[in-house]
Amino acid sequence: MAKTRPGVASKIKPGRKELDTYTIKGTNKIVKVGDCVLMRPSDAGKPPYVARVEKIEADARNNVKVHCRWYYRPEESLGGRRQFHGAKELFLSDHFDVQSAHTIEGKCIVHTFKNYTRLENVGAEDYYCRFEYKAATGAFTPDRVAVYCKCEMPYNPDDLMVQCEGCKDWYHPACVGMTIEEAKKLDHFVCAECSSDDDVKKSNGFTSSPADDVKVRGNKAQKKIIAGSRVEGIKARAEMVSYNSEALWCRF
Repeated sequence: MAKTRPGVASKIKPGRKELDTYTIKGTNKIVKVGDCVLMRPSDAGKPPYVARVEKIEADARNNVKVHCRWYYRPEESLGGRRQFHGAKELFLSDHFDVQSAHTIEGKCIVHTFKNYTRLENVGAEDYYCRFEYKAATGAFTPDRVAVYCKCEMPYNPDDLMVQCEGCKDWYHPACVGMTIEEAKKLDHFVCAECSSDDDVKKSNGFTSSPADDVKVRGNKAQKKIIAGSRVEGIKARAEMVSYNSEALWCRF
């Protein structure tokens, strides 16, 4: 199966009837309008396409077609995949299509970004979407996105981050001179901007580079650490930038 080009409408023949459901071939899984599905790609070496079902139709010979709206993976977008894109991230595009229902391989769930970050466990069928994407122009909606850390990067739920107890901003361990293993052992974290020079120098003994970026207080308080998709969103002091800006995409 191949996607049609964006903006190329597929011809709908007369005499079709609309269906409420479709049972995926070889399974007992039922697809309804509004469900998200995995569709067989034209290249066997690629991951399945992801689409949202908009309508299900059958002709007089009972050949079933689905009207779908494609989700794009970051690598399928004009800007390509960047470091801040999660492995399960998708963009809901304005690219509509009509395909044979036989190309549906399974069902999946495309969560909102907030709901995805609340998941206790991420399954193979779980994806998330935080932006809509215009396939012809490469523009994203909404345009504004929060950025975090010294690197000013949008949040990637696959990455571990630590929160400063002073400014409440979030940091990647590598950006403050720590390894992931060191970050997981922290009880407290205070960034360099919230610490005095003397306090930073008396931190927990990390010999990282830059050496004066971290202050850790070791006690039994709750750890301010997040690890990928097991966190209920990031509430932090974050700067909002244009997701469509060239400066953001060229930064990584």
